[in-house]
Amino acid sequence: MRSSEPATLAAARAAASYPLVPYSNRVGHRRFRWHGHDFSTAPNFDDNPHSVHGVGWMRPWQVVSASSAEAELRYVHTPDAHWPFAFESRQRVELSDSERTGDTLTLRLAVTNTDTRSQPVGLGWHPYFPKRSHSQLHAQVSGRWEPDASGLAERRVPQDGIVGEVAQLAYDHCFDGWQGVARLRDERLSLELTSSFSRLVVYTPAEKSYWCVEPVSHVSNAVQMAEPTSHGLVDLARGATHEGWMRLKVTAP
Repeated sequence: MRSSEPATLAAARAAASYPLVPYSNRVGHRRFRWHGHDFSTAPNFDDNPHSVHGVGWMRPWQVVSASSAEAELRYVHTPDAHWPFAFESRQRVELSDSERTGDTLTLRLAVTNTDTRSQPVGLGWHPYFPKRSHSQLHAQVSGRWEPDASGLAERRVPQDGIVGEVAQLAYDHCFDGWQGVARLRDERLSLELTSSFSRLVVYTPAEKSYWCVEPVSHVSNAVQMAEPTSHGLVDLARGATHEGWMRLKVTAP
């Protein structure tokens, strides 16, 4: 994964990865309607006209426990301008290393609705990977969401998988019908990314030294679609919990 020296790690966007909670990608034009009530969210990503990636990536998390091989983090959200519902989220980080399994990082993320109302919830991660001359991606998907001019998912088109060198890919898209396994390979390492989620956001900016493969639970901007829950968003009842996991296993190429 991408590495940043501690002195340059002033914000989450320079990190190797960060959690997406309580939604992935975008809330279109920073507003949505839920169970007959209108809500808004605050700007949080440069001059983007939409709110982006939830709130968990912007806030400090409390260390619940930590050792050399695992850690558990906790974030408690009080309703504010960025998200109008209360929730608690926990992230667990686990490292393992053996000759049989290779070097493995497992991330587990859960969100519990502590509000008095049900709320729309989605989860995911935003990992960054270094772009090398032979970086490649292979993932089985069935559809790609084409964005409008502002970057919002607008229409779904069929796509039978993602296969190719990253330098030749031009994606900033959400894919669905993912089978839960993505393979990333370059001249130095081979990485298998697996997840309990069924959607991927793939970002391959030509001008950057990184690229992103993000396992997520819902289609980008699902909260504004006609049937949000059919696109992976969860209508999370008071006291209920939504959770998922991502695993990265690294081996020699």
